[in-house]
Amino acid sequence: MAYQDEQDPRISKISSVIRVIPNFPKPGILFQDITTLLLDIKAFRDTIDLFVERYRGKDISVVAGVEARGFIFGPPIALAIGAKFVPIRKPNKLPGEVISEEYSLEYGTDKIEMHVGAVQAGERALIIDDLVATGGTLCAAVRLLECVGVHVVECACVIELPELKGRERLGDTPLFVLVSST
Repeated sequence: MAYQDEQDPRISKISSVIRVIPNFPKPGILFQDITTLLLDIKAFRDTIDLFVERYRGKDISVVAGVEARGFIFGPPIALAIGAKFVPIRKPNKLPGEVISEEYSLEYGTDKIEMHVGAVQAGERALIIDDLVATGGTLCAAVRLLECVGVHVVECACVIELPELKGRERLGDTPLFVLVSST
């Protein structure tokens, strides 16, 4: 679901400061650049506040941030709701023993990893990233956490590209987004 209160002025401000760069990183792509959101202190704070307002009091013990932009939004949300932050990284970036989950890309496969012991069976997790497009990375993150017995409460992203149908790919895992790009 997209943010319910479309009248909340914070949403329109957040949306307005996200820069769209055509033909990056390749022709035909409209890149959603969140660096301009990070430069606007109020919009960045409002983004974090909207997520915190949604997840505070939901008994979430883990905020799992997907590399790399999930590392920007995840830690302040985790601190504010009293949860630990767990990085979900690309291969060979974590120094300890890891578990991994492979997922399909348009051309080939990729993998994400998490430290063994970072989460425990029965914990409740929120997965955070900046954007959901096809949903491949988020689906892999859900599978990675669920394979060790973690309950994924919801996935959350600042931006959704609905035409790429990532929400559908998540199946029964709820997805919350602030801004739907058209």
